[in-house]
Amino acid sequence: MTFHTTARIAALALAIAGGPALAEGPRVYAYEGVANYCPAGLQPVTLNGVISCGAPNQAQSYQQAQRHPVTRIRSARVRYDACPPGQKGCD
Repeated sequence: MTFHTTARIAALALAIAGGPALAEGPRVYAYEGVANYCPAGLQPVTLNGVISCGAPNQAQSYQQAQRHPVTRIRSARVRYDACPPGQKGCD
């Protein structure tokens, strides 16, 4: 084997073995709510949309994560009132 082949195999093995160690844990969001029925020291959190008690690891709440700015693309509207009578495409 050449050096390049050995280096590629080693890099691939390192990437496969190190993947789970470098992976980020699940995102636990704080849940905005009035009632808190959790034991002392815990608060309502959401994990994959399910509400339970725990400690959040995200700075924003679940509701804030779901509210994202939506940019709408405005389509160009054709004004048919500017067409002279009898022109194709005009009413």
